[in-house]
Amino acid sequence: MTLDAYKEDMMTCCRCSACKFVPLETLKGYDHVTVCPSIARFDYRAYSGGGRLGLGVALLENKIDYSSEKLRDVVYNCQMCGACDVSCKYAMDMEVLEPLSEIRAEMVKHENVPASLTKLAAALKQNGTMVLDAAAGRGEWAKDLAVKDYTREQTDIVFHAGCRTSSDPSLWNVARSSIKLMQKAGVDVGISFGEMCCGGRAYQMGFQSESAEQAKRYMAVLKKAGVKTLVTGCADCYYSFKVLYEKFGLKNDIEVLHTSEYFNNLIKEKKLLPTKPVDMTVTYHDPCHLGRQGEDYIHWKGSRVPGQVIIFDPPKEFRRGDKGIYNAPREVLLSIPGLKLREMDRHKEFAWCCGAGGGVRESNPEYARWTATERINEAACTEAEAIVSGCPGCESLFTDTIKQGSRNLKVYDIVELLAESVL
Repeated sequence: MTLDAYKEDMMTCCRCSACKFVPLETLKGYDHVTVCPSIARFDYRAYSGGGRLGLGVALLENKIDYSSEKLRDVVYNCQMCGACDVSCKYAMDMEVLEPLSEIRAEMVKHENVPASLTKLAAALKQNGTMVLDAAAGRGEWAKDLAVKDYTREQTDIVFHAGCRTSSDPSLWNVARSSIKLMQKAGVDVGISFGEMCCGGRAYQMGFQSESAEQAKRYMAVLKKAGVKTLVTGCADCYYSFKVLYEKFGLKNDIEVLHTSEYFNNLIKEKKLLPTKPVDMTVTYHDPCHLGRQGEDYIHWKGSRVPGQVIIFDPPKEFRRGDKGIYNAPREVLLSIPGLKLREMDRHKEFAWCCGAGGGVRESNPEYARWTATERINEAACTEAEAIVSGCPGCESLFTDTIKQGSRNLKVYDIVELLAESVL
């Protein structure tokens, strides 16, 4: 698609500000009512979903120039978390996140992108990863595990660790526990010791062609290996394989599951039995790309019928965020004896972003930490001892932010707590 394809969507914006807040009908009080980190932090309409749609129209009508430094600041101080899109679609039939993605794609074409993100895109093209100065090699996390290499011998299940997890030793326990749990359940699992990047983060930053090319390279590997089911513990990678690859027309019949989905199935089948008590009160953070952006991609071709009433021919089904992966993570946590789960005010499709997405952690780390601090403070309101999530990006930023602040919350991945109860 192109930005011009979304002109009607952008012009439909009525400036109601729904994109800034959790829908009124879902509120539980006057705290934690905002849903968009960008407008909450910068407090100027241009930094909201609706404000950016207005900029999109102005760009199409040549009223502003792509070379503007202020435009770059507005466009890239956004985690692309999709909260504005979901809140808008609570009442409206229009796209918000899609045109925002196209604005970024145009910024890439006009070479007006933060230097830090251009460097990451170059690294993906040259080295096959967007992680700079990685602390470890891709397969080092699994070097002493008795696990197959699926590129050399066929396995029933493929586990994808992801760039962040593979390169950061502090996250290795999540991937290692995932393999150990699968082996405990008798699963024939394999990994790639030279695992490739999924390419999804490049898409978030506006480098759409680079993302698609990386997806093609990865799919060629999966096809050659005859992979039928891929499991990943990274929400960003999950979104890439399930949503973006389908959007690119590459996914084919590969089943993509998040570790929470896969282990929840194994628990229900009694192949994994959480028996050891984990006496802890936790709150669960919904990752943006597992939750509201984790829905199946819906292909649609048609047109909008002219007129004041929004009608599409044929009828268009919208991704509204409510069909993301919400139950499986919570069911896994509730299956663990002794563990208590308390929800934050903003959860599921209206969850507040961790702050790491869209390249913000690399281009504006201060803003990323501010966003994470907001979420950490919200978690503290539940009186939980720990934040649990299913995304290494969220977990890493929370951990780093807590170290710099006054909160003493712990941070866990779902898999780590399950492993404590099972292994």
